[in-house]
Amino acid sequence: MTTLFISDLHLEESRPDITGAFLAFLKEKAAGAERLFILGDFFEAWIGDDERTPLQEQVAGALKALSDSGTDIFLMHGNRDFLIGEDFCQRAGVTLLADPTMIDLYGTPALLLHGDSLCTADVDYQKFRNAMRNPQMQQMMLARPLKDRQQMARQLREVSMAQNQGKAEAIMDVTPAEVVRELEAHGVQLMIHGHTHRPAVHRFEANGRPARRIVLGDWHSHLWWLDAQPDQTVELKKQPLEP
Repeated sequence: MTTLFISDLHLEESRPDITGAFLAFLKEKAAGAERLFILGDFFEAWIGDDERTPLQEQVAGALKALSDSGTDIFLMHGNRDFLIGEDFCQRAGVTLLADPTMIDLYGTPALLLHGDSLCTADVDYQKFRNAMRNPQMQQMMLARPLKDRQQMARQLREVSMAQNQGKAEAIMDVTPAEVVRELEAHGVQLMIHGHTHRPAVHRFEANGRPARRIVLGDWHSHLWWLDAQPDQTVELKKQPLEP
């Protein structure tokens, strides 16, 4: 039995190398796995399940094939693809997860998040996040014509890139106290998330005991994934992204 975790692939038409690497990952690494968790920012942008680009359809088909083979696939929203809905999930054979979500990882309780909610020092972003995660706001956005949403996505992307260039690196990383607060609120010692693009295994204390925070990497230049199996230490793995 194997459970795999990935995050922050940022799939888009301009990066066919990442798409190809993901499709190969499904066939070579995920085939036969018990579970696959995708912890947000799977796509670079998502403006509604009604868009259905060739890339989206190709990815949905590949996920459905893996799901039909017996692997349970779970998808969590990220800050780039929070409008992914049940229509896409049904076509892809995946289950949408709340953020955060608790799971049993072969006897070890684990808290899964995308990770952006942990970056509390970025006050402006947290205000934006709260607004965008509001169901009424999302309904208003999805009610707009597809072309309007495409333009809006481009504008939001440009604004985000401009704002991040002026922010200190520490502001865009997680707040350590928030990490401990979340672990203690859920009574667990293991957290797995993405978002920050800073893959690492962090060790510290929470609930008065040793705790771990495993950060998944983005797929800009390497494939990053977490491999968990019964009675074995979870392992953060990487592989160069072939051009």
